[in-house]
Amino acid sequence: MKQAIAYYRVSTAKQGRSGLGLEAQQEAVRRFAEAEGYEITGEHIEVETGKGADALNRRPILKEALDQARKIKGVVIVAKLDRLSRDVAFVAGLMAQRVPFVVTELGADADPFMLHLYAALAEKERRLISIRTKDALAAAKRRGVVLGKHGRDVLGPANHKAAQERAVAIADTIKAKIDAGKSLRVITAELNAEEVPTAKGGTWHLTSVKRLVDRIAA
Repeated sequence: MKQAIAYYRVSTAKQGRSGLGLEAQQEAVRRFAEAEGYEITGEHIEVETGKGADALNRRPILKEALDQARKIKGVVIVAKLDRLSRDVAFVAGLMAQRVPFVVTELGADADPFMLHLYAALAEKERRLISIRTKDALAAAKRRGVVLGKHGRDVLGPANHKAAQERAVAIADTIKAKIDAGKSLRVITAELNAEEVPTAKGGTWHLTSVKRLVDRIAA
């Protein structure tokens, strides 16, 4: 039977303790291994925040998984490509380690070229989402949304429609991040890093993101 090392990544310490996201990854890898004839001889779980997520020196557990796979002449199996990275340069660096990676959502036949291609598409999608959001917010602002000195919107009948458009743009951005499997904490950090203001022009907090996610779900 073919040998494999399973690698899982969750985005926060809380998520790691609770098993949120982790159990789904483990189940995906287990099903894949059974179907494709792999024996999982080791499991490695990485817990990290969104900050520095694409630096290998901040991913010591991934390095351990690579070393173990190299010793047994096996592969590293991950549930989704984003559990490795959406950054093309980072994925290229992993391929240079000469340890085969298998991504369950892409299938056993996805070679390094395909992994590069999917990573490039994911990276471009991330940039496009950011650009579309900023453009939509800028257009809404031109239609009448005025940000006050302290980040408060001066809303009135004339800019009510623009405010609605702005809210939809933000909601679409957050939904795309949720669909990508990101945690609320990572989404919060990314919105602030991308300088996407809240409806009132301020910064995002975990509670404000959760409220909007709940509204999207409803």
